[in-house]
Amino acid sequence: MALIVQKFGGTSVGDIDRILKAAEKTKAEFDRGHQLAVVVSAMSGVTNQLVAYCDAITADHDTREYDSIVASGEQVTAGLFALALQKYGLKARSWLGWQVPIVTDTQHGRARIVDIQTADLMRCMADGEIPIVAGFQGLSDGGRISTLGRGGSDTSAVALAAALKAERCDIYTDVDGVYTTDPRIVTRARKVPRVSFEEMLELASVGAKILQVRSVAMAMRHRVRVQVLSTFAPEIGSDLPGTLISDEDEIMEKELVSGLAFSRDDAKITLEGVHNAPGLAAAVFSPLSKAGIIVDMIVQDVAIGADAITNMTFTVGKRDLSAAVRIFEEERTAGRLRFKAIHTDSDIVKISAIGVGMKSHAGVALKMFEVLAEKGVNIEVISTSEIKVSVLIKDAYTELALRALHTAYGLDSAE
Repeated sequence: MALIVQKFGGTSVGDIDRILKAAEKTKAEFDRGHQLAVVVSAMSGVTNQLVAYCDAITADHDTREYDSIVASGEQVTAGLFALALQKYGLKARSWLGWQVPIVTDTQHGRARIVDIQTADLMRCMADGEIPIVAGFQGLSDGGRISTLGRGGSDTSAVALAAALKAERCDIYTDVDGVYTTDPRIVTRARKVPRVSFEEMLELASVGAKILQVRSVAMAMRHRVRVQVLSTFAPEIGSDLPGTLISDEDEIMEKELVSGLAFSRDDAKITLEGVHNAPGLAAAVFSPLSKAGIIVDMIVQDVAIGADAITNMTFTVGKRDLSAAVRIFEEERTAGRLRFKAIHTDSDIVKISAIGVGMKSHAGVALKMFEVLAEKGVNIEVISTSEIKVSVLIKDAYTELALRALHTAYGLDSAE
C-alpha cells in the first residue's frame, strides 16, 4: 500500500460530469489499497471570473481581499469532489488551506509555502477517509487566507506530497504525459515515459505548459516523484501510461535531447550605442531588477573605437516590455545610463532543446545552428546551459524550426 497525492487541474474538474469522472480515478486507486490525499484546482474559468470581479471594482486592489476572493474557487471544487466520492461510497472530507493548515509567508497573491502541518490529515487517512485539499491557498500571519499565484495548485500538491512523504504525486490534466514537443505543431511528437527533474524544470521554464515551474523546482528539491496523467484517458495499468518525472539516477537510458520547447512570451530589447565602461551591466539591469522585471537571454557586442561604444541585447517578458522601455528612458534622462537608441521586437519566439545527455555529448548546439541555417532561419540570440540550448528567432519560423529540429534530433515517432 502506497500513499499517493492526486491533483486534478481546472479542466479535469471543469463541470459536474468531469468531477464525477475524476472521482472515479480516485476510487480506482483507493480500491487498489492505496492511501490517498487529493488536491483540486478551481473549475476551469472560475478563477479568471473571480479575478475579473476584483478588477471591475479596482485594479489597485488590496491583495489580502483579492486572495480571499480568488481562493473561493478551490473551496467549491473541494466540497463537490468530496460529495462525489461520498456518492461512490467512500469516506471523504474537504479541507481548506487554513484548516490543514498550509502555512505561508505574507506575500499575498504570490505566497510561498513555509510549512504544512499534516497530523490531522494523517489521522484522517488512517481512519480510511480521503482528504480533499483546496489547492492554490494557505494561511498567512494574522489568520489571513493567502494564495500561491496562478498555477499554484501544482505547487500545493507537490508540497503536500513532500510533507506526507508520499510515494508519488499524480498530476491529472488534459494531456496524457510529457511529449517531445507540442503535438499540435509537430504531429510526429511522441510521449516520453520518463523525464528527469532537471529536464522538466528546464522544459517548464522555457515554455512547456504542462507543469508550473515552482512545482517542478519543489519536486526536485524534495525528491518527490511526479507522474503526469490524463484525467480523460483509461485507468493506470492500461496501455496508456503517463510520464514519470523523477531523479536522473532512476532513468537508465538518458536521451541526448529529450524534448523541444518554445515560448512566445518574450520580447527583445536592444540598447544601441551604449557607452561601455566598468559597471555597465549593473547600470542596465539594476533598475529592471528593482522593478521586478526578469531578464533572460543577454548578448553584448564587443566594444570598438575610441569611445568604446557597444550594443546590448536581451529579452524580457512581453508584459514587461513597456515598463522596461519607460525605465530606460528615465535612466537616460537622469544621466545614469548613456545610449543612442532603444529598439524592441515582440515578434519573436524562443526555441530550446533540452536533454541530460548533453552533459556527456558535444555537438547538440552545432546541430541546431546547422539545421536552422539549412532552413534559412536567422538566429538572433543564443543562450546555453549544461542541459539546454536556446535560440531566439522570428515567430514566423516557429513551426518550420520545430519540425526540422525534431527530426534532426531523432525525436520523431516511428509511426
